[in-house]
Amino acid sequence: MGGAVSRDRLPPLSEGEVSPAYLREQVGAEARVILEIGAHHGFHTAVFLKMFSGAMIHAFEPDPRAAARFRTNVSDPRATLHELAVGAQDGRASFHASNGKLPDCTPEEAAHYLKGWDQSGSLHAPKKHKELWPWVKFNRIITVNVRSLDSWAKEHQIGLVDFIWADMQGAEGDLIKGGAATLAQTRYLYAEYSDKEIYEGEPTLLELLDMLPNFSVDRLYAENVLLKNTALAGR
Repeated sequence: MGGAVSRDRLPPLSEGEVSPAYLREQVGAEARVILEIGAHHGFHTAVFLKMFSGAMIHAFEPDPRAAARFRTNVSDPRATLHELAVGAQDGRASFHASNGKLPDCTPEEAAHYLKGWDQSGSLHAPKKHKELWPWVKFNRIITVNVRSLDSWAKEHQIGLVDFIWADMQGAEGDLIKGGAATLAQTRYLYAEYSDKEIYEGEPTLLELLDMLPNFSVDRLYAENVLLKNTALAGR
């Protein structure tokens, strides 16, 4: 996708979000390295462990509440939890932790959030989020460790990455800024996006695509996009 990307070059929207079956077909059952950035309670991690039986999964989660639930839910030795945020550079940064009570939730849903809604925290301050989901509160800022993707990958000697699942609550642009070398060796990237600036400084879909010139859109969804690295075709 060289140059600026325009809307008319994008495929039509697919319904829902990417299915496990389609993802396994595209990435390949033989996938070996998967990064899950924004792992929350580990629900997707458990799915990936079943889908890719030979893969090592590196999961990243900076919210201590969510990380504690992850450790309860995921015990497979093939999954490693890194309690940190992925950002544009290494250091320490303010993390806007979310809270609040999920409205009209079932007892089962409530049991997942005994310490408050921990699914919307971000390195970026909320913006439109407050209008769209007023029940979600951001009344606490904590300091978390931050690593750039490239710095972390170099330390852990990560080579080819088969798939990255990025659910970063508006910080996807930071992932790209700090992960150019790793993304160049990443076959597939599934990223959340919004054109409403739900979080301050959140890049739009077209801005994200402009930042990833070697990736093409494989499937486009209302709030997520599956991207394929055209420079790694056949790998």
